[in-house]
Amino acid sequence: MTIMYLGYNTTFKSFYIALIALFINIGSNAQDIADSLKFDDGPYVFIEDNQFVGKSIVNGKVTTINTESILVATQFTSEPSAFDNISKLAVLSDIHGQFELCKRLFRNNNITDENNEWAFGNGHLVIAGDIFDRGAQTTETLWFIYRLEDQARKAGGKVHYLLGNHEYMVLQNDLRYIHEKYVKSAELLGIPYDALYGLNTVLGRWLRSKSTVFKINDIIFLHGGISSVFMGDKLDLDEVNKLYRESIDMEKKDIKASDKYAKFYGRNSPIWYRGYFYDSLSTSQVDSILSGLQAKHVIVGHTSQEMITKLYDGRIYCVDSSLKNGKYGEILIIEDGAYKRFTLEGKEVAFE
Repeated sequence: MTIMYLGYNTTFKSFYIALIALFINIGSNAQDIADSLKFDDGPYVFIEDNQFVGKSIVNGKVTTINTESILVATQFTSEPSAFDNISKLAVLSDIHGQFELCKRLFRNNNITDENNEWAFGNGHLVIAGDIFDRGAQTTETLWFIYRLEDQARKAGGKVHYLLGNHEYMVLQNDLRYIHEKYVKSAELLGIPYDALYGLNTVLGRWLRSKSTVFKINDIIFLHGGISSVFMGDKLDLDEVNKLYRESIDMEKKDIKASDKYAKFYGRNSPIWYRGYFYDSLSTSQVDSILSGLQAKHVIVGHTSQEMITKLYDGRIYCVDSSLKNGKYGEILIIEDGAYKRFTLEGKEVAFE
């Protein structure tokens, strides 16, 4: 998928980078909205009539900047569904707006440096879905990953942000789990929350270029899991990602009524499946899934654990270590085929 969008001039770029740097390096004010209306959020960057319009909330008040911009051929291009010969990987999932915890986890495990800049060299960082919802610093986390993606590319590395069920929920206006801060942000901005990530926004277009499931070396990465019901005899990753992208902006009633798209949102779908944990699968059933995927391992998030968890003799790993609770989290590092579990403080610990 190729998405065309507007370029931006130096004035706007300076404003935009300054805001992102502010939120990344000192964090926004995320106190309880019930106690105070003096909070920060943004920027939300809209594309309107050959201009960028940036809207932020600073100390509880909306700030808007309009800049003229020339139309240029710039694009977000969807990445391939498979990568080979990658020797160094870091994997986590389910950040759920826990920006400060995410930064700490990255710094202590040398994904970023003390300035929150990319430090993982030519390594690949995989975020297996669910930056959105629950926590009060979703916007800051998104811009942080957006910026790291560019820094990683320049260093010869890569950031892969896969879409999870909560990304699809927000993009499709299912707002059951958004933090109260974002309810208030949408009210102040006078814009429905899902529209803050619409097709006329920078982050919205960026999100729509992302994959939902992909493969690095002999490992499949995704948010929920691949079920035998969903996969059938085999799975075409390019086709899966294509159909997910096509369905993002469909009405939910149309998705449910479609034989083509409905299975991508059911309990056995890649973004919702929890069967590795709850269906008492046999080793032979897991091996059959891996054979159909032409993979040796599957790494998922979605089903919260107290720590990174190894299942089925290392065939399946879960990297949802409950960052969403805002107290602790872990990261999986894979180097030259060795799988290692690291704590919030950067200590390697054995799998249990």
